[in-house]
Amino acid sequence: MRVRASQGFTLLEMLVVLVIIGLLASLVGPKLFTKVDSSKVQTAETQVKMLKGALETMRLDTGTFPTTEQGLAALNKAPDDAKAKSKWKGPYLDEDIPADPWGNAYVYRTPGPDGRPFYLYSLGADGKEGGEGIDADVGIAPTRKAQ
Repeated sequence: MRVRASQGFTLLEMLVVLVIIGLLASLVGPKLFTKVDSSKVQTAETQVKMLKGALETMRLDTGTFPTTEQGLAALNKAPDDAKAKSKWKGPYLDEDIPADPWGNAYVYRTPGPDGRPFYLYSLGADGKEGGEGIDADVGIAPTRKAQ
């Protein structure tokens, strides 16, 4: 009797396995990508809260929030004015100002909405003002009125 050694997989067997993997990926992939988008929104919300806390700490030390011109950079850079510099106890962040999860800078402007001292928000996934879903602005943002 002669025993044949195994020759490996046939082309047909390989194609069947690849089709099954492709079907599984097409079912699971979209679910994973929606989770990535929602996690980026949550990350932006968390970063806005962290930056807001740093801004409030700075205001406690200096007595004022940074101006729109100074922006968020004022959290890590002492003011030029000698009087303000003496009150500044920064840097108020351990690292550089983070970009939002989509790679854009956070928008900071004073004064803010409804008597708040500032606006602080991410422009969302599309990088434009307004939007819906993952494209919506995240943070303390101006509200849009329907026209």
